[in-house]
Amino acid sequence: MGKFEFTGINHLALVSSDMARTVEFYEGVLGMPLVKTIELGGGAGQHFFFDCGNGDSLAFFWFPDAPPAVPGVSAPAHRPDQGPITTAHGSMNHVAFGVPADKIDDYVEVLRAAGVDCTEVANHDNSEWGISREVTDDVYVRSIYFTDPDGISLEMAAWTRELGPDDVSHTPRTAVDATR
Repeated sequence: MGKFEFTGINHLALVSSDMARTVEFYEGVLGMPLVKTIELGGGAGQHFFFDCGNGDSLAFFWFPDAPPAVPGVSAPAHRPDQGPITTAHGSMNHVAFGVPADKIDDYVEVLRAAGVDCTEVANHDNSEWGISREVTDDVYVRSIYFTDPDGISLEMAAWTRELGPDDVSHTPRTAVDATR
């Protein structure tokens, strides 16, 4: 183990344009219990926390003076099945929630029944384009993509196999690589 003993993600903090709508989506549609609410001092806003499983939380700030989102900069302009997902350096591209592998196929219909526009289940593998039509031994995760009311990109992801040393095989790219 490294210098620190990590126990997971305590919380990921995002920014909401309408906290009531955020509560309705995350608690009402996705079923994540609202576990803590904070009014920031001096009228600076709110900070709310939702339980997203295993002791982890997804949190939202609401700032009365926050600038609007800029799709393609602060968040992807598209879902992966609809166009480029590139975002700016330092941005948050998407949040992936772990779900049981044996339930992910059913979750497409659950999301759609709640009025959420989502992808079909994507079977991620090690092929050139990273997607398989079928679930094969090479598929390592299955995903559904959708967005919240603020356009935050979300994913439900189910690991299909244990990852091992062979799953780490690429040399990290640098800023210099982007200019070539």
